[in-house]
Amino acid sequence: MRKIVLATNNLGKVREFNAALAGYHLEMVPQAACEVPEIEETGLTFIENAILKARNAARHSGLPALADDSGLTVDALNGAPGVYSARYAGVCADDRLNIARLLNELRNIPAERRTARFHCVLALLQHAADPTPLICQASWEGMITFEPYGSGGFGYDPVFLVLDEGQTAAELDLAVKNRLSHRGQALTQLVRALSPASMPLTTG
Repeated sequence: MRKIVLATNNLGKVREFNAALAGYHLEMVPQAACEVPEIEETGLTFIENAILKARNAARHSGLPALADDSGLTVDALNGAPGVYSARYAGVCADDRLNIARLLNELRNIPAERRTARFHCVLALLQHAADPTPLICQASWEGMITFEPYGSGGFGYDPVFLVLDEGQTAAELDLAVKNRLSHRGQALTQLVRALSPASMPLTTG
């Protein structure tokens, strides 16, 4: 079993990673279990923030570290909320407040102009000083609804309409979401790259 510390305290992300990686002999250890402190996300891009978080987790845990930086970009808002997705309504804001701000800023935008996409970047470091992190990234196209629908998922899922499914991300079955989503696509790339020859991770 290969151990990797997962650089997040977001329980929704932990559940999705565990579900997506089940069966791949990977033990995902939440960073809280390794007493990894939070690090300020000072990067201007998803890639920069993912590397910052992974390096911090590897440094404090002594394990290979995987970090995810993801967010929503809305065309009508010039790409916002972007890297600030988790704190769009303020540093201490929750999902409900972030969604409320997003819908308020889009209140005068018609349906056809509410195009958006989720982005996910995964950064995997073998150790804190790893100069060649493995980067996997993907995006998921959709539209922003006028009000929330569904009780599943987290973040902006209740207002992210998946056109091919006719449902928001929060209404999708978890297995379907893991297959279609930005994070699911990036995780698929990661699993393909995680061979003993290409990524000799710590075993336990």
